[in-house]
Amino acid sequence: MLDLAEMVHLGERKLQQGFKEIFGTTVFGYLHDYRMEQAKIMLSGTKMQVAEVSNAVGYAHLGYFAQAFKKKFGITPKECQLGKKPLK
Repeated sequence: MLDLAEMVHLGERKLQQGFKEIFGTTVFGYLHDYRMEQAKIMLSGTKMQVAEVSNAVGYAHLGYFAQAFKKKFGITPKECQLGKKPLK
């Protein structure tokens, strides 16, 4: 986060406040949502295995990925892969 703040010539706190004001979420919340959306696209549009998708979006542990995915969409990654539509 500090590197990003330095790149845009702001303090870390000022960057976080401005980001939340504009986007309605934190930088990390935005990144998490983006990663989950990318995972959903990969699961429903490719033949990638769930573990491959998990790694592709930056999760080292499949269990953490599956838990985060289910929390975000209300279905498991495998259910998404099999064509079930997300609840959220």
